[in-house]
Amino acid sequence: MMFRYKLIIKLLNGALLIVSSSSYAANEETTRLAKKVCAPCHGPSGISLVHNYPNLAGQKKKYMIQQLQAFKAGNRKSEKFMQPIAERLSDKEIKAVAKYYSKLDPDPADPTSSPD
Repeated sequence: MMFRYKLIIKLLNGALLIVSSSSYAANEETTRLAKKVCAPCHGPSGISLVHNYPNLAGQKKKYMIQQLQAFKAGNRKSEKFMQPIAERLSDKEIKAVAKYYSKLDPDPADPTSSPD
C-alpha cells in the first residue's frame, strides 16, 4: 500500500512538472511574439515612446482582446498599421498577448527596458 501511495505521488509530481514547463514554454512564446509584433511601435515594456501609439502595459485584457478582434475583423480601421498585424494573429495569440500586456507595470522606472 505504501508503494502505491509513493508511486501516485511521483506520478502527480511528474504531471505538475509537465504542466508547469508547458506553461513556461507558452509564456516564452508569448514574450517573443510581443517583442516581435508589438514592441516596435508600443515599446519593449508596453510603454510607447511615440506619442501617437498607445501604451499597452497595464491595459485591461478584455479590452485589448476586443480591440484586436475588431482590427482583425475590419470593424476598427487602421489599414496601414493595426489591421494587417491583427489579421495575422490567431485568436489564441490575441488572448495571450492581451494577457501578457495586462500584467505589465503601466509605470515602469525605465520604459525603454524589456520586462524580462
